[in-house]
Amino acid sequence: MTAAVHIPEYEDEELRAGEELAREPAFWLAHLLLTLGHGDEEPEVYGVAEEAYDAMLERLGDAEAPGLVLRVAFGRGHTVCVAYQNFEDESVIDFFVHHPDWDRLGFLGQHGPHGSGPGLAWRELTALARSTGDNAPEGLGDEARRLLLLLPVLGDADTPPEAQQTVAEALVAVGLRAETARELAARLVDEPGLAHQPRWSVAADSPIPVCSSDYSPRRIPLALGITEEQARVLAEALAGSH
Repeated sequence: MTAAVHIPEYEDEELRAGEELAREPAFWLAHLLLTLGHGDEEPEVYGVAEEAYDAMLERLGDAEAPGLVLRVAFGRGHTVCVAYQNFEDESVIDFFVHHPDWDRLGFLGQHGPHGSGPGLAWRELTALARSTGDNAPEGLGDEARRLLLLLPVLGDADTPPEAQQTVAEALVAVGLRAETARELAARLVDEPGLAHQPRWSVAADSPIPVCSSDYSPRRIPLALGITEEQARVLAEALAGSH
């Protein structure tokens, strides 16, 4: 049985570590297609057996099983958590930042009936993917896996053209078919520079970038209410400075 994960702000929810799923190409295809809203596609196109894909969808959507959480540790003790939770009438995937010294969570977004986002700029996403997480023993350590886990909350008008190639290479690295990885990457990464895409900026009252999208939890500084020092450290960690 996988280990229980204790997150004080989620103390009413039973969560178990889900990083072992990261070994399965079926998980990555399910994670990415579910967050696209296209979970019913043909998995063989991407090099995943239909039986494995269907079994993964059943596991991720099992309302009788504990929720699953996959983690990406990054600088100065921060962790991004991606929590799969299933209830009687809906399923959600929460993306949030946790730190043991905070008394709150920093929400990045949610995929589900009442979804919200985006939660990361491209420069933050790539910084988190590359971070060593202060060599934290828990969570995902592989850069490709870290990138793909957090990719669903990306939204940035300044995403560079080479992002699609970066994502395609990550898809191949986790076991998806190279011949269709580029096409899937193009769907996962919005075309850069379109007017509807959000932009990121730093306001005078916080060092943490905020998002222009009305649907983003980051319309306000992430983890609003933490101390000024904690906000500075978080901003540096998101930028890859620590």
